[in-house]
Amino acid sequence: MSIPFGAQPVRQLLLLFAAILLTAACGKIKEEAIPPGSVVLALGDSLTEGAGVTREEAWPNLLAGKTGWVVINGGVSGNTSDDALRRLPGLLEEHAPVLVLVTLGGNDMLRHLPPQETVSNLEKIISMIKAHGAKPVLLATPNPSLMGAVFQQLSAADFYQQVADAQKVPLIRDAIADVLSAPQLKGDPLHPNAGGHVLLSEKIFEELKSIGYARQL
Repeated sequence: MSIPFGAQPVRQLLLLFAAILLTAACGKIKEEAIPPGSVVLALGDSLTEGAGVTREEAWPNLLAGKTGWVVINGGVSGNTSDDALRRLPGLLEEHAPVLVLVTLGGNDMLRHLPPQETVSNLEKIISMIKAHGAKPVLLATPNPSLMGAVFQQLSAADFYQQVADAQKVPLIRDAIADVLSAPQLKGDPLHPNAGGHVLLSEKIFEELKSIGYARQL
């Protein structure tokens, strides 16, 4: 069958457009993998420190076992985003990490601090990490919600996506919310138990693999 005059250029344009859409659908280019032995900082509060479990049972140590990284547990129970911002320069200077996993904001929400204050602090933290030459990854903490806890459907606060988009950094949105939505994975209403930390480390590892930073040993 002959192609009508003028149809060939149109068809070529359609094929080109389809190829562009397919490329976009395949996702962003992955980041370069961080090799075993690299220093990674987990900056956070009690969710990172491991309230209710030992340091060995907390997700940063479990993540180290999956990746071969030297993961520094920089979690301090009760820390707000402002507290962690004040600690960060010393941690960056001492450990010189290549990657920083930022898990903050939960205590800000529990204390009903203004969301714009948390956003500002998180953006300062991310900017400081970048200025130090490290890669930041943001982990979202779920909104404190009685209904979410009752129906086992906690979800991340919206401001995390706002920060991630503005700062152009990867966001691990659902890992913590998924774990804390399951009563059998919690040691108390706010913290994972040992089994919860195991699952959390697996979820974070899979997300980091998707980003490109982690790879299977």
